[in-house]
Amino acid sequence: GFILGGANNTHVAVRGIGPSLSQLGLSPVLADPTLELRDSNGALLVSNDNWQDDPVSASQLTALGLAPANAAESGIYASLLPPGAFTAILAGKNGGTGIGLVEIYNLH
Repeated sequence: GFILGGANNTHVAVRGIGPSLSQLGLSPVLADPTLELRDSNGALLVSNDNWQDDPVSASQLTALGLAPANAAESGIYASLLPPGAFTAILAGKNGGTGIGLVEIYNLH
């Protein structure tokens, strides 16, 4: 989870990395990660399977230099999140298991 402070809304990028971790010698990696972003009440704000599935989010991630290296990885660009607590949940598609990495970027 993460907390956004301050009084203004924030732009955030969240990435769920799995397949590209194998290039770092990690094994077994999460082959097809899925990603969910939830608010402090647990309500689903947005979800993603493959980062290019949402063209608007994909274009923002690309423009920011945060596009995941592998098409099977997940990525979310969320604009204007209010201050508060949030949870990013990384899971394997269809119950897949392995090593994964969640990255959260507070964009100014």
